[in-house]
Amino acid sequence: MSHRLYRVTEFDVVKNYTLRVKFNDGAEQVIDFEPVLHGELWGPLRDLDLFRQVALDPIAHTLTWPNGADFDPETLRHWPDYKNELAARARAWDQVAV
Repeated sequence: MSHRLYRVTEFDVVKNYTLRVKFNDGAEQVIDFEPVLHGELWGPLRDLDLFRQVALDPIAHTLTWPNGADFDPETLRHWPDYKNELAARARAWDQVAV
């Protein structure tokens, strides 16, 4: 089975919680992360000061934040396929934490 390895090559902040992400295959996604910002790892990114500290990891070639949050580049590349499931899981994490 073949699994394509994607790399994030650059990103731009579009607006609060939203980034334009470019990939090594020439594709790009505009991603609104707000619906998935729940739980212990991603929830702190609701703090816009922390969210804006996003960086491109030079080894993993993905987006990372100072608190250790990150996303698999394949997930970012195919965000429309994953966003609803990730948002549902993230909301469930908030329910567990209560």
